[in-house]
Amino acid sequence: MTAVTTEILVDVWQRLLADPRKSWVLFEHGTCVVVTAPEGDLAERATEVLREFGSVHAGSPAGDFGVIDAKDADGWVVTGHHRDVLTYVAPDEPRDRSDIAVGVYGRSKRHRDGTELRVVHVEDRRAPTGTGPA
Repeated sequence: MTAVTTEILVDVWQRLLADPRKSWVLFEHGTCVVVTAPEGDLAERATEVLREFGSVHAGSPAGDFGVIDAKDADGWVVTGHHRDVLTYVAPDEPRDRSDIAVGVYGRSKRHRDGTELRVVHVEDRRAPTGTGPA
């Protein structure tokens, strides 16, 4: 199994979230929070979202997940109960490649990110302010 480094994760999310208008924040274990209303500190906003929607609670919507085959990167994107919280699972991470195994694996990564809350990258795609002619 290959270690999934921060550099690999940043590269994957840059390919998956290619929309130049979408800012996003990456957490240590591969969870990405897309910041849809990018005002203020992006890392703080994403941390607030992940603090609320990252942890898994059995028998609640927080335990639900979906699995998407990543077309622009090898692996999968695991979704949860917040549409802007996504977790990347590399092809060599889970031993079992069934949707259920990939989903449970990705959900566990999201849970770790939602409890540890360690930001490793901020992709700020906001237009610069105060530039250009007046």
